[in-house]
Amino acid sequence: MTALIFKLVGGIGLFLMGMVLLTDGIKAFAGDALKSALVRFTGTPFKAFVSGALVTAMVQSSSATTVTVIGFVSAGLLTFPQAVGVVFGASLGTTGTGWIVSVLGLKVSLGFYALPLVGFGAFLNLLATPRWRSLGVALAGFGLIFIGIETLQDGMKGLSSVFHLAQLPAGGPWGHVLAMALGILMTVIMQSSSAAVATTLTALHTGTVSFEQAASLVIGAAIGTTVTGVLAAIGGSNPAKRTALAHVSFNLATGVIAIVLLPAFFWGISWAQQHAGLDPGAMSLAAFHTAFIALGVVVFLPLVEPFARAIERVLPEDGPALTRHLDDTVLQAPAVALEANRRALADTACEMFSVFQAALTGHSGVAAEPKYSGIRVALDRSQEFFARIPALSEHTPPSQSRVDQMHALDHLSRLQASLIPPESTLQALTDPRLKPALELGKQLMSVGEAGLRGTNAPPDWHAQMQSMAARLAELRRNERLAVLHQTADGVSSPTHTLFLLDAMRWLDGLGYHTWRICNYLGGGKMPDISSAEAHAPSR
Repeated sequence: MTALIFKLVGGIGLFLMGMVLLTDGIKAFAGDALKSALVRFTGTPFKAFVSGALVTAMVQSSSATTVTVIGFVSAGLLTFPQAVGVVFGASLGTTGTGWIVSVLGLKVSLGFYALPLVGFGAFLNLLATPRWRSLGVALAGFGLIFIGIETLQDGMKGLSSVFHLAQLPAGGPWGHVLAMALGILMTVIMQSSSAAVATTLTALHTGTVSFEQAASLVIGAAIGTTVTGVLAAIGGSNPAKRTALAHVSFNLATGVIAIVLLPAFFWGISWAQQHAGLDPGAMSLAAFHTAFIALGVVVFLPLVEPFARAIERVLPEDGPALTRHLDDTVLQAPAVALEANRRALADTACEMFSVFQAALTGHSGVAAEPKYSGIRVALDRSQEFFARIPALSEHTPPSQSRVDQMHALDHLSRLQASLIPPESTLQALTDPRLKPALELGKQLMSVGEAGLRGTNAPPDWHAQMQSMAARLAELRRNERLAVLHQTADGVSSPTHTLFLLDAMRWLDGLGYHTWRICNYLGGGKMPDISSAEAHAPSR
């Protein structure tokens, strides 16, 4: 009995270790390519679904895909409906493990032949360059999967002679509920639906469980795999919780559909065995796993938008809107954390621009206290979050994104200081001589807000902002001389002139900092600043 338990536990452990090494190795070998592809090819829910399925099939872990998506949606890299599409794809992509186990792991005894693959992968990990070391880890993990399956298979053969799970209730609601609960428990304990499915396939192959029991176990494993996403979302942002809830809801609903339609699925499997050459046993179970998840996708994918809205109603937005992307769970991925902070700074900048546009229109009440407090809190939170983003390496220079955000923080803090100017400056804004500068300032901020939000911005909006900032500086310079001459001629009082000059500097400063903020946060990257900065006042 001890040898039997050792083989079962060791086989599961080898399989799990192989999955971990395969997943980590492939992700490291591919670098940011997989993550970039996941973000790039998620424009529509269908594209998001395909991306999720392909990435999961490649890394062999729906949990890894789901946790990554939670980070992306928290950082604002994916919209919630896109994240839902990726989650659907991840659920389908993970069924590929069942086909690998049933086609290769059980039909062909590959454990012995996988040993050289483990050895080659280990040597590659020791001797090759860093990137190829990751491939060595993936190869070793792939080999360990089959060694684990063979060890597990030997243990299951012994288990079938001692304890027959097939003797437990197989039919009826309670029999299916019991098997589903066991599948959920297996997945939660192993923290891997792939391991639970592999164990179930092996048990079916050795006759330890019946096909009906195995089908219910697989349904339970599909439901149990959502636990990892739930754990990742605990303490996370609202988008992360929404994504985890969407994953749980989809897999649970799909499992219920599968249980209700089990007779129809069994009829379809039987038909495929008789007319399509589908092998009975493990391959039929793998086909059942793929079929009921695919049915769930067919039902829910056309309803992604209303499904996402329903989840959003259950978990409405809470907390400050400007810093909603600053989720501590993404700090472990510096590139994602930097993008999250950039988006938070861009949202804060847009809020400032909106406040200033209202001020330039009404010439009074520049910032109501709630808005001013919200902007100040958002900037403080962004600075604090930025300081906690780890460097990629102490031996590498800071990324361009990190440097750009430091520039943006500098200009944002200076622009924030202008939110509440002196009353004398506000009064001077009513002077007709400032009307051209006021209109130019409103236009500058309108273009900047549209550019950072990505809505109705002209293609050359960066260049337009640079030009408008330069024109504001030129207006200040020309009008300053004219106002001084008029005051010397007695047309204006010296006091009003000083207030007017302060208002000119204030307007010029708004334009300059707005342009520079958009340059650093909107990807303008225009090093030539001579046209505006060379003539800029001390700001």
